[in-house]
Amino acid sequence: MPKTILGKWSVGLHVIFLIAVIVSVFLVKVLDILNFDDHWWDVTSAIAFPTSIIAFIIGVIAKRKYQDSSTSVLLSILLGVAVILFIIFHSLFITD
Repeated sequence: MPKTILGKWSVGLHVIFLIAVIVSVFLVKVLDILNFDDHWWDVTSAIAFPTSIIAFIIGVIAKRKYQDSSTSVLLSILLGVAVILFIIFHSLFITD
């Protein structure tokens, strides 16, 4: 568990991000209620992805400034890097 307030915020924001993405994929792929082409996905991603980037920044601050070296903060930083790389590479290959 994180030792600092910033570490707890970083992990908490990434938990919210993961829940939003998992519920969205579940609603589309399993229950077939929604579709990724609808506007709800634009709103969900416009909220979820910045949340992950903010969690990444907070996690890096917790790690560097306050030496919070808990595993959950490190995983939060890695997830933030993965999200940033996804945004960069996904935008390079969009074919709309």
